[in-house]
Amino acid sequence: MKVLLDQGLPRGAVGELRRLGIDVVHTGDIDMSGASDREILDYARRDNRTVVTLDADFHALMALSNARSPSVVRIRIEGLRAERLADLVARVLSLCQTDLEAGAMVTVEERRVRVRSVPLLR
Repeated sequence: MKVLLDQGLPRGAVGELRRLGIDVVHTGDIDMSGASDREILDYARRDNRTVVTLDADFHALMALSNARSPSVVRIRIEGLRAERLADLVARVLSLCQTDLEAGAMVTVEERRVRVRSVPLLR
């Protein structure tokens, strides 16, 4: 699975995720640190990447546009350092792989993971 980490997430997680065998890029490493959420979604859609973010706006944009892709994982846990974030993302990707491949919005909290298929309106 290919992943795009959004700007608010630590760049150090890229190396950790790559060591775990995940194809990952960070918005800051592909000259998208100033890109809008819509531009990031468009890039992820073109490159078949799942967006991982702290930003709720990505889910809102997906819902409002009734989009089928890309999948978006929203982390609702603040202050994660690179290694812990990488472990969490790897676990979520494994747990939700089928849903993410089909198109999903995933919300990750301390004690639960919620998955909603996209598009929301069918």
